[in-house]
Amino acid sequence: MKRSATLAALLVAWVSAAAQPLDPQQQLARDIYRELIEIRTVHPDGDNTAAARAAAKRLLDAGFDAKDVEVFEPAPLKGGLLARLRGTGELKAVLQVAHIDVVDAKKEDWSDGLDPWKLTERDGFFYGRGTIDDKSMAAHFIANLIRLKREGFKGKRDIVVALTADEEGGTHNGVGWLLENRRAGIDAEFAINEGAGGLYVNGVPRQLRVQVSEKSYLSFELEASNAGGHSSEPRRDNAIYDLAGALDRISRLELPVRMGFVLRQLAAKEAGFVDPQLAPALRNVAEGKPSDADLRAMAELPYYNNQMRTTCVATRLEAGHADNALPQRAKATVNCRLLPGEKGDFVLGELKKVAGERVAVRFKNPPYDPPATDAQSPVMGTIAKVGATIWPGAEVVPVMSAGATDGSRLRHAGIPVFGVNGVFLERGENRLHGRDERLGVKEFFDGLEFHYRLVRALAMGE
Repeated sequence: MKRSATLAALLVAWVSAAAQPLDPQQQLARDIYRELIEIRTVHPDGDNTAAARAAAKRLLDAGFDAKDVEVFEPAPLKGGLLARLRGTGELKAVLQVAHIDVVDAKKEDWSDGLDPWKLTERDGFFYGRGTIDDKSMAAHFIANLIRLKREGFKGKRDIVVALTADEEGGTHNGVGWLLENRRAGIDAEFAINEGAGGLYVNGVPRQLRVQVSEKSYLSFELEASNAGGHSSEPRRDNAIYDLAGALDRISRLELPVRMGFVLRQLAAKEAGFVDPQLAPALRNVAEGKPSDADLRAMAELPYYNNQMRTTCVATRLEAGHADNALPQRAKATVNCRLLPGEKGDFVLGELKKVAGERVAVRFKNPPYDPPATDAQSPVMGTIAKVGATIWPGAEVVPVMSAGATDGSRLRHAGIPVFGVNGVFLERGENRLHGRDERLGVKEFFDGLEFHYRLVRALAMGE
């Protein structure tokens, strides 16, 4: 009953917030949000350039000098935007990054009355592909840049905004292109990117999460082979069976637990509202003295297991060449997500041990290990101070992303990244990449104000 009452109260608040008239800044942000969402920006045929040009037009119409607004296009349809609000130059710039490409979606897969390529406001939510990932941040950044321009704001830092393509996949990643072709244009002391957001627990803002690191992506190819033969004369040494056995053993492989500062902080902050049976294990991890039983209990939940160790999983299979022939070759891809600091050669060695002598294991892509951002940086203090003005009581928690963002490219290039999207979701409510992606109306506008206050403070060197 308590949870139902809480959710009912939240719904009333959402509907009430949605019914309030918007101030001019909120209306501008909503208009930009709608415009971006209603431009289909998927790989390979979506028009990212059109979205970049729409955002550029907003800035130029607001009085930005054309030399400070560049639409760049590494390839047809793969455009992005690089914009700058100039400060005094006393301090190095702050960079804000949002990708405006999205994963594909089909209208027939969504609920009645919803179209992934139309911004729909219903029952206190904005629905549409990209409402969370990541067009909310793009709309916030552009609307706030215009607001600061109109206010005549001049910080100690330049504020640079980059809207980019192909973060979700594709052939022309915008951040990679900027690092190679416009390095001076995005050079910054640090960057704000996606990567983590706020957490509600039963409607109460509990955590403002900030991504300070992410796992690196490393795939391996496994291959078993033999001479093959006719299927009417099967033998014990079958390439498919050899590969299947190796994959079965890998499915049970547990790489070592690594307990760093970020994991301990996460465990400490979450111990207060997880299942009471799990709370003691989290507290012991926070104190750096977990038992084997504690680690086993946490490993039962994929989220905590991903935070504790490097993980590997089979994702692709290919084998055989004819129905009536013994397979001469069987291949699989095993995709691993490495903890920061984990060495690719170590993981390769562990996979080889488990796969056995009859299966070859080799890298599919080069190991890539970007450094972590300092979780105790003064920027974290600024995020906490600003966050407290909007969500009192919500604790700032540094986190590691199990997936990948463009933050890894920037960190690898020497630009520290703080991944904070500034919007809150209820625990367990996250539809990005999925059906009926949505973001609360109140949460969208709270995030708008958060990013405004944050970039203003950072630009002043606070």
